[in-house]
Amino acid sequence: MKTYKKLLYTAVMGVSVSLSACNKELNLNPYNQIDQSQALLTGKDVQAALVGTYSKMGARDLYGGRVFLEPDLMATQNIINWFDTYQGMTQMVDQTIPNDNTFVADLWLAAYSTINTANNVLAAVGKVSADDQGRVKGEAEFIRGTTYFDLVRLFGRAWNDGDPNVNLGVPIVLTPTTQIDASSYVARSTVAQVYQQAINDLKDAEAKLPENNDFYANKYSAAAMLSRLYLQKGDYANAAAEATTVISSGQFALNPNYADEFPYNPLSGPAHYSNTPEDIFAMQVTSQQGVNGLNEFYAASADLGRGRLTIKQSFINEFEPGDTRALFYNGNYTAKFRNEYGNVHVIRLAELYLTRAESNLRLGTTTGDTPLNDVNTIRTRAGLPPLTSVTINQVLTERRHELAFEGGFFFHDAKRLGQPIGALPYNSPKLVFPIPLREINANPKLVQNPGY
Repeated sequence: MKTYKKLLYTAVMGVSVSLSACNKELNLNPYNQIDQSQALLTGKDVQAALVGTYSKMGARDLYGGRVFLEPDLMATQNIINWFDTYQGMTQMVDQTIPNDNTFVADLWLAAYSTINTANNVLAAVGKVSADDQGRVKGEAEFIRGTTYFDLVRLFGRAWNDGDPNVNLGVPIVLTPTTQIDASSYVARSTVAQVYQQAINDLKDAEAKLPENNDFYANKYSAAAMLSRLYLQKGDYANAAAEATTVISSGQFALNPNYADEFPYNPLSGPAHYSNTPEDIFAMQVTSQQGVNGLNEFYAASADLGRGRLTIKQSFINEFEPGDTRALFYNGNYTAKFRNEYGNVHVIRLAELYLTRAESNLRLGTTTGDTPLNDVNTIRTRAGLPPLTSVTINQVLTERRHELAFEGGFFFHDAKRLGQPIGALPYNSPKLVFPIPLREINANPKLVQNPGY
């Protein structure tokens, strides 16, 4: 596994690309504000901008942690105790988000900044060598498609809540924004249109990306994200098929012990910083990039977290005797995020086994393997005896315990399953993020979500 010592992140701010250039004379122009027409001139420039796109994707407000934390804050009233002083996040826990919530606005801004940088890479991909063009395009599409998928899940109604062909999602922007004028005012597309754009990006990424791509996105990263997307919209056949593509590739393997997946093993102390064989895609965290945004809130103060979020004993009591996953909740904190520079696991192999099990069970199929075998693969790794038969509720329980606090699953699973979220029904308007007020004020074509 290579390390970030071999990387130099290039910050891509807004519509400009940070590139340094100094030849014979002193360059008096600020190199972090170069006009786009002068920035992406060579294939090397485009490759640097692609690395910058990953950097933006990994920002704390996005896949550095908060894109997973914030929806779960909306859905864990019966699971966590929240004592923090951040008013914007307290509003999420209370399910009373105003349209000027700064955390919501920052997530929106981080997402569209990432999308715009990806669009810049895609617009200039022709300058990359023929051997690298497919990979570069695939990586940018993976980032853009993944970001659109999470945007529409947060700012639009759930796929199963009304008509996705009518319900509004988020604006789709597929070309670089170089200046703000009338053409910059883009209306919201429907939920179905945004899902389709994410599918288009991810399927093209899956076709173009190599099987191995160090810790960057590869073809199986795209397949895994597609599996998650298809499950969210209830397309179980495609969810199972994409999960099987990843599982049967032989490129990934479950860690022998559940604790080995996380950067701080609760049994043996600090373990690792880099990806494990189970990680299909993870955000790399360094001191230059910032800290793990999940560590910030889920970790105790002794582990450099804020120490103001604890896990309720009632959740810990759900685990069966002998389940090694319960060891992660000693002291009522989760040990999954004890290391501030541990990588953020975006998607890992265990999720794919559970997605395939659920999808096959609902369809009565055995794509890749039987639901029973897939669930028992996860259970035995956790130190539990194998089941002799399996139900949907048992699959969902394994999913709840295996993936707790990792990917916004408490929130997103409750929505797709039509389950109450706290005191609210899954389709309450209060469980859809508002379009940030500053975006409404800036773009006359934007329509606010109901209730705001």
